[in-house]
Amino acid sequence: MNKKDLRIKYKNFRQSLSEVEIETKSLAIANQVLKIPVWEKSYFHIFLPIMEQKEVDTAFLLHLLSGKDKEIVVSKSNFENRSMTHFLLTDNTKFRKNEYNISEPINGLEVPTTKIDVVFVPLLAFDKNGHRVGYGKGFYDKFLSECRRETIKIGLSFYEAADLIEDVFGDDVQLDYCLTPESVYDFNERI
Repeated sequence: MNKKDLRIKYKNFRQSLSEVEIETKSLAIANQVLKIPVWEKSYFHIFLPIMEQKEVDTAFLLHLLSGKDKEIVVSKSNFENRSMTHFLLTDNTKFRKNEYNISEPINGLEVPTTKIDVVFVPLLAFDKNGHRVGYGKGFYDKFLSECRRETIKIGLSFYEAADLIEDVFGDDVQLDYCLTPESVYDFNERI
């Protein structure tokens, strides 16, 4: 399937989820993180979900990372140049929703992209090769391409992998892992 069709299909799938299903599946996804080898890392970038889009609720993941004393990084988007600025999440971090209902830090201690060890990536769909489909704005592809080569990229999905995304571009950054409520996909052994 191509990205456009996958976007439509998985947006529809997500819209059918109840709040209880989102909570249950999000908790299961957070528990899957315990199965992957990332815990020696320090700086973890996490997205804050757009609840209206029924994204994976990362609150459980935030609690897990906090409990393990990890440095948590959140972003603010610049829609003019499709860039993201990253800030350390602290007890003093204040948030405001932008025009797309994304909670963003107002200000704080900026964290350079090169310092980030692990990125949890929002997505609508992904395939068995580690390619992902987002909303099509390119924010995460740009951000991930700026990360260090060894930065671990982990997708979070309510649904299992599609067989193949047909229209992958050269700028598309592949995932290292993708976590679903039932599975851990490891793409590190690509051919």
